[in-house]
Amino acid sequence: MLHPVKKTITLADGRTITLETGKLAKQADGAVELRMGNTMILATVVSAKEAGEGVDFMPLQVEYKEKFSSFGRFPGGFLKREGRASDYEILTSRLVDRVLRPLFPDNYHADTFVNITLYSTDGVDIPDALAGLAASAAIAVSDIPFNGPISEVRVARIDGQFVINPTFDQLEKADMELMVGATYDNIMMVEGEMNEVSEADLLAALKAAHAAIKEQCVAQMELAKELGIEKREYCHEVNDEELRKDVHDKCYDKAYKIAQAGCADKHWRQDQFDAICQEYIDAMPEEERDEKTPLVKRYYHDVEKEAVRRCILDEGTRLDGRKTTEIRPIWCEVDYIPGPHGSAVFTRGETQSLSTVTLGTKLDEKIVDDVINQGRERFLLHYNFPPFSTGEAKAQRGVGRREIGHGNLAHRALKRMFPDDFPYVCRIVSDILESNGSSSMATVCAGTLALLDAGVKMKKPVSGIAMGLITDTESNKYAVLSDILGDEDHLGDMDFKVTGTRDGITATQMDIKCDGLSYEILERALLQARDGRLHILNIIENTIPAPREDYKPHVPRIVTMLIPKELIGAVIGPGGKVIQGIQEASGATVSIDEIEEGGYIEVAASNKASIDKALEMINAIVELPEEGKVYSGKVRSILEFGAFVEFMPNRDGLLHISEISWNRLDDMAASGLKEGDTVEVKLIEIDKKTGKYRLSMRALQPKPEGYVERERAPRGERPRRDGDRPRRDGDRNDRGPRRDFNRNDRGPRRDNNSGNNAE
Repeated sequence: MLHPVKKTITLADGRTITLETGKLAKQADGAVELRMGNTMILATVVSAKEAGEGVDFMPLQVEYKEKFSSFGRFPGGFLKREGRASDYEILTSRLVDRVLRPLFPDNYHADTFVNITLYSTDGVDIPDALAGLAASAAIAVSDIPFNGPISEVRVARIDGQFVINPTFDQLEKADMELMVGATYDNIMMVEGEMNEVSEADLLAALKAAHAAIKEQCVAQMELAKELGIEKREYCHEVNDEELRKDVHDKCYDKAYKIAQAGCADKHWRQDQFDAICQEYIDAMPEEERDEKTPLVKRYYHDVEKEAVRRCILDEGTRLDGRKTTEIRPIWCEVDYIPGPHGSAVFTRGETQSLSTVTLGTKLDEKIVDDVINQGRERFLLHYNFPPFSTGEAKAQRGVGRREIGHGNLAHRALKRMFPDDFPYVCRIVSDILESNGSSSMATVCAGTLALLDAGVKMKKPVSGIAMGLITDTESNKYAVLSDILGDEDHLGDMDFKVTGTRDGITATQMDIKCDGLSYEILERALLQARDGRLHILNIIENTIPAPREDYKPHVPRIVTMLIPKELIGAVIGPGGKVIQGIQEASGATVSIDEIEEGGYIEVAASNKASIDKALEMINAIVELPEEGKVYSGKVRSILEFGAFVEFMPNRDGLLHISEISWNRLDDMAASGLKEGDTVEVKLIEIDKKTGKYRLSMRALQPKPEGYVERERAPRGERPRRDGDRPRRDGDRNDRGPRRDFNRNDRGPRRDNNSGNNAE
């Protein structure tokens, strides 16, 4: 029998979140169904009973997946089924992973899989903000050891007020949005973007988010308590405390000496640290070596970590000899490569980004077709992290989750400073050529330089810096580190990345690995990060003070124009023939979009002549006829009373026989005109009621000397010419009997099938 248990969480605006377990996926270790409005997520967790042989880390995998059926849609492509994860799904998975991973016990090493599936949505509430809560609730109702629960919320500032888990519509109005993950006691993860906000505003947003998270953690605790959950016993590590102490006693002083050396070469430091461990292993009895080597390496890692941290806390000395607030030497250069439309190298210590900018047309836009999100992106940033950047000898196998996550952070940092009405599609590519500490922040700096080199009129330049933290709760000491190294990230308690302009923060990402981090320490880190950002901005502005005045010669030129909606079809033509003809004749690329204001046309080409030709052809189509203006037209048809001339695309006017010449013409044969002729005509009248056009050729000819204009009779009273038939009076009653249009009065009807008269 089913015994479902349900808990409800009420948000400040009255919306409710429901957690329910006991109905679905009961063979998983834990499963929770989350509902909010018409959004429904199922989260499951399964963990192996035993750890794999030799595994000394937490093998956690988090997968967030959205079903197209959840929004009543079919997947695209030929297969019509969900395939590889989208960038959005990967980013959501990473957000949940980053909060969960540090909270599993250090000695728990069993394979653990968390699956979060979106089964229903109406496009109102944003599901990624609910994924962390669903995943944590699934772990809470399982027997898997976990130092949680946690939850995640999105906090946005809208009209000066903080809103928890805003809807899609609300989020469009926000000047600040953060995803925050936390336990009841501590914030664990932050990621988001903002429009140049202050450090104080960011801290206020974190406090608002944490208050909401606490309520969601309480609901999970109550759910687990009602179910009577007891966590499993496990033994994934076998330790030798005597060996641990011996490794510490014999290796600590040596490791401390290397940490104290202050050498900037990370490979030298790593070789020296490795040599200490290897020396200890070589001194062991041969019969114990194979068995105890894995334990020695694990214990030595702890020794190295302690030595580095104590050196920083006690002496203020970092691994490369810098002070805690000091930033590594920076050199940068723009216009480094001739081929791209913009390029730059940014090098900070042993981290280096080579970034390029390519400017394209509307045809280069990225089409987004996710389950909920559909649209086009005009500003793209791609980040690549090849193995050689850290000296690794292995092949690069496509784009991983790390590349997508780091690239997304840099993209969010720069996009709000991208010009609003920029006509080009823009793609930044950052290739990391060296890495030892925050290559994503190097990407932000190199991206800014490359944009300026490309002539992009950024609102303001952006820089970024990664901050670290070392804490000791026993001595109540802590050290905030500016521009952290890779080792300081690995051995520290916080990785805090901040990007911004001189006037405020544009993006941030924070991962906290320790308990009890106060807002006082966070504020100190933010203010220290601001000093570092400004230092880097000074170097960027000294390298290139302002964007290029003009684009480089090989950048395609783009001109845009707006036309009335009713003329869009005329520019495109039947089956696209007109617009294709314009492109073929001019050599330019022409694209058109229907927007609220009308038809938005974009014309791009590598030279001005092609653009001018395309614009001339488009203007000829969309231009409104103007009385008194002279046009070059083509004779379309000849009639006995004149000719019809196409004087503008899809616009014909009547050239009456009397308007061809000042001399009287007896018939059209005397005019010499024939179909296909090109003639110069003047538009002499636009009938306001009918919209018909009257054209004249004689108005462009000199009037003969002594010419006397014939008097024009009022319409219906024109003088008769020889050969005219007697004219009937316009009164219908004088025209004789009128035939009734009733079919029965017309006489016998011919049957179309037989050819005989129908009865």
